[in-house]
Amino acid sequence: MRNNVWGQHLLLDLAGCNANVCEKEAIADFVRELVPAIDMKAYGEPLIVHFAEHSYEAAGYSLVQLIETSAITGHFGDNNRDAYLDIFSCKEFSEDIVIQVVEKHFAPQKVLSAFLDRGAMLPERGAFREWRKAA
Repeated sequence: MRNNVWGQHLLLDLAGCNANVCEKEAIADFVRELVPAIDMKAYGEPLIVHFAEHSYEAAGYSLVQLIETSAITGHFGDNNRDAYLDIFSCKEFSEDIVIQVVEKHFAPQKVLSAFLDRGAMLPERGAFREWRKAA
């Protein structure tokens, strides 16, 4: 990592995904492919739990996958098929590779991303931007 950078944090907001965001095994397949794709090592199995079944607007799966350098978390909406992913690691990784795996598994209509360097001694930084494939 560069000076004063303790880690990287990728936040993804995914709109209009396919039905895989509503399926526990599809979410597990996604994270099992993602971890080695970004050269990380999983610490145990992913925890994937369906929450808020009492609420149509909030119902969906939540994901936690510990990795040796931190964690991957996600929240997947049954109703709107939106998803929200966070990857934090003190080891560098590629935003482009993450988005390729996301697109393969969830086919979002729109991807918003914020890719932040984390560190207490860094200046204030970054807001979300819309991610677009290179032309």
